[in-house]
Amino acid sequence: MIKFFKMLTLALFLMACNDQSKSKTHSLDQSISKIEVLDFHSTHRCMTCNAIEANTKHTLDTYFSNEMKADKITFQVINVDKEENEKIAEKFEASGTALILNVIKKGKETKIDLTEFAFMEGNNQDTFSKELKSKIEKELNTL
Repeated sequence: MIKFFKMLTLALFLMACNDQSKSKTHSLDQSISKIEVLDFHSTHRCMTCNAIEANTKHTLDTYFSNEMKADKITFQVINVDKEENEKIAEKFEASGTALILNVIKKGKETKIDLTEFAFMEGNNQDTFSKELKSKIEKELNTL
């Protein structure tokens, strides 16, 4: 019975976190259309957090090197504990590890939070890479 309540509490916590807007729109220069891949982390990182960064980089290098060279896709690793990153961490509501796609279409930003996916698949490079590739391709096709 205690195990049930622990699972219920965890499920409610995850649902509460997920109820926060999964995508938010902001406006920028209307000539900008690209995808920013943002990997937030704290100073002290676990194995999964390190794997998320490594597997994201692997996916981008393997499947999107041309888009990276053309600045159609950018990749940033951001330590939320550093003072100089405070504003960007606040903008994307990242207080620790988070993987965000910031899709900019004609100057309008849409935040896509992939954190839950990243933690679920972060230690499985093949699955992580295939799913992240699919998510990025879907967004690239809309630019």
